[in-house]
Amino acid sequence: MRLHDYAPRPAHLKWLLDSDPAIRWQVMRDLTGEAPDAIAAERSRVATEGWGAQLLAAQSPAGNWGGPKLFSFRPDLPEEDRGLLFTLYTLVVLKDLGLDPASEQARTTIDRVDRRLVFKRLNNRPFLHGETEPCINGRILAIGSYFKEPNDVLARQLLDEQLEDGGWNCESKSRRSSFHTTICVLEGLLEYERAGRKSAAVSKARRRAEDYLLERRMFRSLRTGEVIDKRWLRFSFPTFWHYDVLRGLDYLREAGTEPDSRVRDAVEIVVKRRHQNGRWPLNLLHPERIPLEMETDVGRANHWNTLRSLRVLLWHNNSAR
Repeated sequence: MRLHDYAPRPAHLKWLLDSDPAIRWQVMRDLTGEAPDAIAAERSRVATEGWGAQLLAAQSPAGNWGGPKLFSFRPDLPEEDRGLLFTLYTLVVLKDLGLDPASEQARTTIDRVDRRLVFKRLNNRPFLHGETEPCINGRILAIGSYFKEPNDVLARQLLDEQLEDGGWNCESKSRRSSFHTTICVLEGLLEYERAGRKSAAVSKARRRAEDYLLERRMFRSLRTGEVIDKRWLRFSFPTFWHYDVLRGLDYLREAGTEPDSRVRDAVEIVVKRRHQNGRWPLNLLHPERIPLEMETDVGRANHWNTLRSLRVLLWHNNSAR
């Protein structure tokens, strides 16, 4: 039985298509099923127009991103680490925008990162080789796999760090997984496989981690059934390192996972977050930043949350046909 018989209305699609190229090309791919050539043409505009072009233009010749906001971000960290996190989050958003990795702009951008950025505290380890925390390394694996080349050493490191319950945790002493870390690693391993590194070991690790989320109904305690963190029921974009129900469901959709009864409660949350006008608002704004103000008004209709929610609902409903 289908949980919700919901399809995007023409007014919803028009509102989405009147937005940034990064939104438009994904609407054309995921919601309206346009021809591949038309989708590719729209996607190519991400590098030269709107949000994508603004982020690309903000990169320094040294390969990083910074600016005034950097100095108020995570004051507990050394400036170097803040700068690398700022850069990490910006690269993740460029990937989320769908910047074509084959474009000249993307190649120039990632080559600067690859040649010039290092973790000084780790004996100048190149940025794309990763650092010590799996939550960060999952993101770096995704960035490298998408924009340049898959890092086999980093992928093996993440597989070795998978915990017995199926997920990952940035707290090295913890034996209990974190939703936040697990989703970051899952997204990284998916991009790694897409870059031509599909293997039985990686697929098995992803399935175990997906089951970790699904056994907990995407947001509930395995022991009590209670909501683990109510913030996970509120949606934001960019997500940075934060887990939420929409991010988890959109990952499952992207991975081609067949939805089952374990996602039912989570899909209900997505439906309940929709406003009467058929759009989804920005529910919260995380403290992390990128060098771009991109739909930051909490409570107002948000193109990213609407796009992601609609395609999650279509993924869920189409599986029940």
